[in-house]
Amino acid sequence: MRQSIVAFLLFVIRLGAPLAHAQCKPGDPTGYFEGTATSMQAGKLEVSLNLTCPDGNYSGELVSPVGTYRVDGGAFVDGFLKLQFGAGGDHISVEMQQDSGALKGTFHAGEDRGPVELRRTGEARPESELIPTLDISKAQWHEDVRFYGAELPKRHINAFHHVSREEFQAQITALDQKIDRIDSDAIFVGLARVAALVGDGHTHFNAPDDIANFPLKVLSFGNDYHIVAVAGDTDRRALGARIIKIGDTPFAKARDLLLSLTPQDENPNLGLVVIEQTMTQGLYLHGLGIIPDHDAASYTLVDQHGKEFTIRVRGTKMAESKTWDWTYVSREAPLYRENPNERFWAEYLSESRTVYCNFRGYNTLEKDAPAWMELVKSKAPDKVVIDLRQNGGGDFTLGQKFVIDPLRALPNINKKGHLFVLISPYTFSAAMSNATQFRSTTAAILVGEPIGEKPNSYQEARAMRLPNSHIVARYSTLKYTFVPGAENVVRPDKEIDRDWKSYLAGRDPVLEWVLAHKK
Repeated sequence: MRQSIVAFLLFVIRLGAPLAHAQCKPGDPTGYFEGTATSMQAGKLEVSLNLTCPDGNYSGELVSPVGTYRVDGGAFVDGFLKLQFGAGGDHISVEMQQDSGALKGTFHAGEDRGPVELRRTGEARPESELIPTLDISKAQWHEDVRFYGAELPKRHINAFHHVSREEFQAQITALDQKIDRIDSDAIFVGLARVAALVGDGHTHFNAPDDIANFPLKVLSFGNDYHIVAVAGDTDRRALGARIIKIGDTPFAKARDLLLSLTPQDENPNLGLVVIEQTMTQGLYLHGLGIIPDHDAASYTLVDQHGKEFTIRVRGTKMAESKTWDWTYVSREAPLYRENPNERFWAEYLSESRTVYCNFRGYNTLEKDAPAWMELVKSKAPDKVVIDLRQNGGGDFTLGQKFVIDPLRALPNINKKGHLFVLISPYTFSAAMSNATQFRSTTAAILVGEPIGEKPNSYQEARAMRLPNSHIVARYSTLKYTFVPGAENVVRPDKEIDRDWKSYLAGRDPVLEWVLAHKK
């Protein structure tokens, strides 16, 4: 539950600035190491360290079931190897002593710590060998598919809670038999569909970083899917248009194919998330046979006047797509779209005497939450709004510690009509957990759309890499029960469906309802 569907999620929290230099010299420890780290939070984890010393500075990465971390700094001094690793603004520090080819010591990751022991198994590997890729031979794909079929049942806490063992193995065998007749995109998508059959949202494959992203953002409104934003030189006529065909594939058929990538034992709303995200990604569209080329696609659209036209777009790699400057169909930006690069921010709405808090992620929560709480206390607002609609997860215990518990302790806020939590199908993992905790431990009113993930399900994701493609496969290791004895879905107390006219006008009916709500 402390790991998200959208990217690697980390069990670490910010530790401090990395070392200024990762200094090393000939004879200092380098190579490929494998071993274990025992975490207070996650238990015993298999880890690997690929460590090199180019140009007198340490380089490499640490791979663990909860994430992959790059070397940020370090040195070898008096027989002790001190390294720091970072990912997404978070850090791990490790101090180990060299002992007959082994490295033994301790890691620290915020409040988490524990022993680590690594043994050198060979020379350091070129970094290119560790990057996930679909460009491998058919023989290597056979090995990877069979590896997944054998390993997932061993590692998942209950891989057959939804699909039978026989059906799972039959799907692995069927994919294995097709490998020589299909391309790598189709093989990857085939693996993704097998993972979806397992059923829980934390069991899935991470797509390689070089996936082709098309410069479109799509949202559903009822049965219609509209293009709500474009980037680059994309034809601006597409803004607001409804999709009726992708390539030569009618949209209804494309939608059904994309639904096969949805975790099959979660609630239907999770399908909205999967479809909206994958219908602009060339890997999935090509792998499902919807388009003939994963680097380019045509979309047939209908504008607001009923005029049909076609646009053609080309894909961009993940890293490049993060720098896109988006143009939205709505001229006015609702509050929830502001500060898109911030994970936790707040604003006081003086007219309604409301503190609005946009809670998108957990990485900066420990740092940012105290200032937010001071804002709440200093303004003494009539209402506090916690917006979880864009939150894909992290560590739910941090949400409880820094958000839920402080609000619960404020008697003027923790009562009906004063505390509101906004939810959507995108509210996932730790955010879903925190939504249920708000409901069970505070007087919060939940507003928005039902959450796609089931509150009683398999979570706490770990990761393994396929041996040849190095693609990361995620799997669940614990089962949580957040709503015992109730319907296995998180429904809002006040359900408000998406409305195209409101979106087009830049309005937010969910927040508007909260601000107008009478105590």
